[in-house]
Amino acid sequence: MKEYPLEYYQFFVHFNEGDYYTCHDLLEDMWMTEKSNLFLKGLLQMSVAIYHYEYGNVKGARLMMMAAHEYLQRYRPKYWGLDLEKVYQFIEECLIIIPQHIDRVSFSNVDSLPVLPKLLLYLEEDE
Repeated sequence: MKEYPLEYYQFFVHFNEGDYYTCHDLLEDMWMTEKSNLFLKGLLQMSVAIYHYEYGNVKGARLMMMAAHEYLQRYRPKYWGLDLEKVYQFIEECLIIIPQHIDRVSFSNVDSLPVLPKLLLYLEEDE
């Protein structure tokens, strides 16, 4: 099995636990050393989108999710052991669910927003 940076493995754990802020930090550290890797940037944007949404920044979530959709396109169907078809389905569902007519809600009203689907990420063997 291919070896990946430790932060990449940690990203999976934190993402599946719903700790999207830590995901941002882990991915940003890797991306800063390899800025041409838009795969990492796409995962970073997706994590940031969910984080923004959870705190009421609906417009930021929408923009970041759209950026993730664009960055990850060239890496489909699978890259670095990640099934991007599952990720893409999640991103596209989120883009449908995230309200288009709202830019922001206060943190106390976040529960009024539609709930995003849950995505669990798994590292698969490369063929």
